[in-house]
Amino acid sequence: MASLLDPTARGRVILVGAGPGDPGLLTVRAVEALRQADIVVHDGLIDPRVLDIAPATAQRISVAKQRARHTLPQEAINALIVAHVKTGAIVIRLKGGDPFIFGRGGEEVEAVRAAGLPVEVIPGVSAALGCAAEAMLPLTHRDHSSAVSFVAGQCKGLADQDWSGLAGQGRTLVIYMGVATASDIADKLMADGVAPDMPVAVLEKGTLAGHRAIKTLLADLGQMVERERVASPAIIVVGEVVELSDAEDKLARWAKIAEAAA
Repeated sequence: MASLLDPTARGRVILVGAGPGDPGLLTVRAVEALRQADIVVHDGLIDPRVLDIAPATAQRISVAKQRARHTLPQEAINALIVAHVKTGAIVIRLKGGDPFIFGRGGEEVEAVRAAGLPVEVIPGVSAALGCAAEAMLPLTHRDHSSAVSFVAGQCKGLADQDWSGLAGQGRTLVIYMGVATASDIADKLMADGVAPDMPVAVLEKGTLAGHRAIKTLLADLGQMVERERVASPAIIVVGEVVELSDAEDKLARWAKIAEAAA
């Protein structure tokens, strides 16, 4: 099958991963697709410089989502995409990170295929990979971690998720969308047997202006997020590999402050 990037092919949708934020992390293929766009249906955290790659004549439609508040429900986004494709437009569905990692890309592909329309997916650098690279945090390491897992910190209820065995010695756990539930996440992991002194990092606004990489111990995760006023977008990394990173040790900082005040 010929690539849907064929400029003579009309009436199709291309799901494009925009990466973690920095436009420099877009793939060449993603840039090529954006330059052909008639319609760009995009997430809320897309850098304006990425949107500027699309032609000035392309219509830009934001379907920004925030915790418990969506511009459009997913079903409406699916219908919007299908409706524009049926007019013969080249629709770019521009998604932060990678479309198939907590991006609902699978649902959108299903909807487009159900309508009998052509669809292509262009992968992007996922937030876990981009943010970890910036913080010099290896998600796997021959001496410290032979497995890495990605989970959502809010996805059909935290209590419904089974994370048993995903975190602990020799493993790395990456948690997306976990800032608002950081305390519950720490309690959940410790209840599953993860040591309270397991290193944990929070990578905030990775690859974007104002990015931060901070670390503490699992038992202090919720308190650190509150003390440091961490805001989304951010990911949480749990595992021994955190100690290899450039993340600032916030627990050690507060310990020194407390010692000085004593």
